[in-house]
Amino acid sequence: MAQYVAIHPDNPQERLLQKAAEVVRRGGVIALPTDSSYALGCHLGDKAAVERIRGLRGVDERHHLTLMCRDLSQIGQFARVDNARYRLLKATTPGRYTFILEGTRELPRRVLHPKRKTIGLRVPAHSVTLALLAVLGEPLLTSTLIIAGDEAPLIEGWEIRDRLDSQLALILDGGYCGVEPTTVVDLTGPLPVLIRAGLGALAPLGLD
Repeated sequence: MAQYVAIHPDNPQERLLQKAAEVVRRGGVIALPTDSSYALGCHLGDKAAVERIRGLRGVDERHHLTLMCRDLSQIGQFARVDNARYRLLKATTPGRYTFILEGTRELPRRVLHPKRKTIGLRVPAHSVTLALLAVLGEPLLTSTLIIAGDEAPLIEGWEIRDRLDSQLALILDGGYCGVEPTTVVDLTGPLPVLIRAGLGALAPLGLD
């Protein structure tokens, strides 16, 4: 059974964040609230946990996972970012965007797209997620919490417990998160390319 933790969405309790971080460090897969919907999360370096997330989602290695970072400098550690991309990222983070970028050698090959060597990266604008990333001291590998066979993400902590209690190590219930996804933008080329329109505004990207 998963540990079920009700956490304050705006002022998350330190002891609960420490508990979640320890679960991640031990290889557990967790459910956590974000500024778009709930997500599955695990330690970047844990191969078994990454495969559990892919199994829960029903996706293979060609599906981009997302590395959640606490700030722009952390993105720069794990993705190739030139001056133009840096300016765009600075204007849109933290926020409801996921950016596809070429990964650096800091990333395990198994979390990159097998052909493109790319990964999704984002800095979420959610108090619980940012606080957890600060406590963890490193990025969190994530994927939207859409169970294989479903068409929409789970939106409430109790719903996640009902569906995934035996398959997760911990559920951080931060209340309702909504169902609309992030805006996904490919930044691997000379110009931004819109992959999916979502909560993030297109104007800052010059795509409106």
